Amino acid sequence: MAKIIHTMIRVLDLDRSLAFYEQAFGLTPSHQLDFEDFGLVYLRNAENDMEIELTLNKGETEAYTHGSGYGHVAVCVDDLESEYHRFSELGFKPTDMVEFAPDNNLLAKFFFVTDPDGYEIEVLQRHGHYQ
Repeated sequence: MAKIIHTMIRVLDLDRSLAFYEQAFGLTPSHQLDFEDFGLVYLRNAENDMEIELTLNKGETEAYTHGSGYGHVAVCVDDLESEYHRFSELGFKPTDMVEFAPDNNLLAKFFFVTDPDGYEIEVLQRHGHYQ
């Protein structure tokens, strides 16, 4: 069996990204590597053993493009409404909350937020499949 251990995203300003992921999701560095041309910081919290790897390519000044292939990272939370208000107060500008309920059967309730480098993150109410 394979185990998913991390997903990697490229960032331009490591400190700005570290602050965002800690404030938004409580993710803090679990491991950090620094090389001449790039740095890697692995983020997690007590609820996760899967990590987000922030990659800083030193000397880059232009924003990364996400092309047509990137979709989003998703997290689930216990209280979506509280998180929505907290994100708004932090100035993260979450999208409107959406309920996906075909045939009046709630499958998901969620909103999106964008990190400092333009990566979309879906924030879902812990429910059904999304635990």
